[in-house]
Amino acid sequence: MTDTRVPRRRRFLVCEPRHFAVQYAINPWMHPDARVDVDLAREQWQALIHAYRSHGHTVDIVEPVPGLPDMVFAANSAVVVDGRVFGSLFHAPERRPESRHYETWFKAAGYDVHHPESVCEGEGDLVWTGRYLLAGTGFRTTREAHREVQEFFGHPVISLTLVDPYFYHLDTALFVLDGGHEGKDGKDGNKENIVYYPEAFSPGSRAVLARLYPNAVLATRDDAMAFGLNSVSDGRHVFIAPQAEALAARLGDHGYVPVPVDLSEFRKAGGGIKCCTQEIRS
Repeated sequence: MTDTRVPRRRRFLVCEPRHFAVQYAINPWMHPDARVDVDLAREQWQALIHAYRSHGHTVDIVEPVPGLPDMVFAANSAVVVDGRVFGSLFHAPERRPESRHYETWFKAAGYDVHHPESVCEGEGDLVWTGRYLLAGTGFRTTREAHREVQEFFGHPVISLTLVDPYFYHLDTALFVLDGGHEGKDGKDGNKENIVYYPEAFSPGSRAVLARLYPNAVLATRDDAMAFGLNSVSDGRHVFIAPQAEALAARLGDHGYVPVPVDLSEFRKAGGGIKCCTQEIRS
């Protein structure tokens, strides 16, 4: 296949896993009796940051806070589109204090932050495609939050129902390969496209995704259980769990360049590459 994929530089916000631990269970991956190797987690996280920077992306870092072991999962803190920040209101009481610390960072960086009235877990359940916000519900973020997000951003929000508790956030079951953008001739440049695991969604939501993205790359349960859907793409490179070998091979067949980054220690808390990555679109 001819190489036509063009990367676009991104700006990411992350949080060092200095206090990472599994102290409670709020998803099926979490077992408080599981031992977490914090040194390994920090080493894996540093490898992710190195991968982003070596591919030309900008990385900003939020200072971690003692007592907030899941603060490393920066994606859940907000969703940022066109320089506007829609913050988070976590479902689990244990995570709610994280929102204030991320809000402090955004305000110091010059952003205003909208406070959700309903439970909303940022980019965990809100995926910007370039035209729409795909919005997950069923386990965390509520449908009321979807309406609030649409009113705030003024972009169409497509509600999708998640049905498998192992894929409790949308970003564990779906990610964007290319955000559509206009070409020099005024026509579409890269067509927006996604990767997703169909069985994570209700039948109606699967039908919606099939209509919107007829050329989507479909993933298997093995891909999803390996956190292959918790990936980040810059339009050419896909930062992906190395355990998702079959999915990486399929992406290669479609002209993308897989960049394996092992965040397996974070799987003990139900997280991976995207969970650790908040994108700032300004």
